[in-house]
Parts: sequence; structure tokens; C-alpha cells
Amino acid sequence: MASSASEPGGPGYRPRIGLTTYYQEGSWGVWNSVAAIVPGAYVEAVAAAGGTPLLLPPVGTDPDVLELVDGLIVIGGVDVDPQFYGADRHELTSSQPSRDEHDLALTRAALERGMPLFAICRGAQILNVALGGTLIQHLPDVNENAVRYQPEPGRYGEVEFSTAPGSRCRELLGETAWSPCYHHQALETVAEGLVVTARAEDGTIEAVETLEGGWTLGVQFHPEENRKDARLFEGFVRVAHGWAQHRARQDRPGRTGRAQTAPQREDTRIP
Repeated sequence: MASSASEPGGPGYRPRIGLTTYYQEGSWGVWNSVAAIVPGAYVEAVAAAGGTPLLLPPVGTDPDVLELVDGLIVIGGVDVDPQFYGADRHELTSSQPSRDEHDLALTRAALERGMPLFAICRGAQILNVALGGTLIQHLPDVNENAVRYQPEPGRYGEVEFSTAPGSRCRELLGETAWSPCYHHQALETVAEGLVVTARAEDGTIEAVETLEGGWTLGVQFHPEENRKDARLFEGFVRVAHGWAQHRARQDRPGRTGRAQTAPQREDTRIP
């Protein structure tokens, strides 16, 4: 029987992409209350790349929800609480530990499954901490020029960076690229299992990837805010489509159990 658009992995299938969310005060219409919030740029970027965005709030969500999606995006937000990487709190660190716990759990579950994982800004920091890495809590303390990465509240900076040969970043973005950014923290000790694949001119880590397992990319910048460059989201959604095909094959009659591991690395790379 021919595949239909609604069948996972079919030609017209739109991969289901889970996005973590903020959980804090927001406003809509005449209301002002606590809400699960995702900036529209993330939702629009996933949809434009061919995916179906599904929001995963840090309340009532457990790692088994990943059985319902084909890829996970861990979005940006407030600082990761230093308790999760064994450091004392910097006076400028602002965190939401309950959200950290949720995002760390989903990140580890996605890695265990080999599910396509795209971690953005805070998400890249969550990825590093989930695997045992540490963070610089206030980058201007060690790099006086780093104020440009978060020039003022509510205004994005810009970062230019170079990518590593053979990396996913190089395949998708070329040797050099730029992006909006907004952060005052950055990766310090890179966790075992991750490799740095992009850096700014001043040495700030701008991207990390896994060497083994499924397709995983963490970026310190904000590609969703660069509306003219959808290459990272398009690459991620293509891989999520391949993941959906892989799971659909595993679920066909005659096979037992749902697949819990990724297809071979060559199937999860961007051609």
C-alpha cells in the first residue's frame, strides 16, 4: 500500500517536532498570568522547514512524551542553575530549576533514544550540562568584548563564527556564518561525547555536536531569529523525517517493540 501524507515517514509527512517552553508570567488579550510560552520565531521556523511544532511545557511532561515526536528542540531562556553542574551561583545568574530538571530529563532521553536533537542557546548549555559539562556564568568576566553577545535587554547581538571541517555546521552553513545571539553565559568545560564545531573569533564556543549516536547539534546563537537563513532548521527537519521513517519500519508487522536507537550515523547525517 502506498504511503499517505499522514503516515510517519511518508512522502508528504510533516515530522512532529517537540519544543520545550518557558513557564512564567505572560500576557494575552486582557489577561496576565503564568503561561507556557514559546516565542513565535521557533514555531514559525519549524513550520516553514516542513515540521509540525508540538509544545512541551515543563509541567506534567515526562520523557515518554518523546514517543510521540520525531525530533526535539530545546529552546532558549534563562540561565541553567549552577547546582546542576556543581558550581556556586554568580550574582548575575537567574534560573528556574524546575524547568532545568524538565529540559535535562528530555535531553537525556532524546540522547538515549538517538532521536534528532537541536539545542539552541540555553538548550546548548542544557545539552552540555546533561552530559557532565560546565558553564561560564558571566562571559564578560573572562572576555571583555562579550557584552556584544547581549548588548542590552530585549535586543539581540550578532556573532560571526567559523565551522569545523566535516561537521554538521560546516555541511549546512559553510566555512563561516553569522547569526543573532543573546547570551551572557557560554560553555566552559565541554562534556565528554561532544565536540566543538564552531567558534567565534574570540574563541567563544558557538556550536557542539555528538560524534556518535543520533543527529545532535547545540548552538549558542539564535538561528530562529535569522528569518533569511533557514538552513539549520531545514536540515534538522529532514533528519527528523528520516527518524520517522526508521521508526515506521521498526513498527511494521513482523517486528517486535518500538525502536529505541537511531539508524546508523550515515542515515542521520545531512547529505
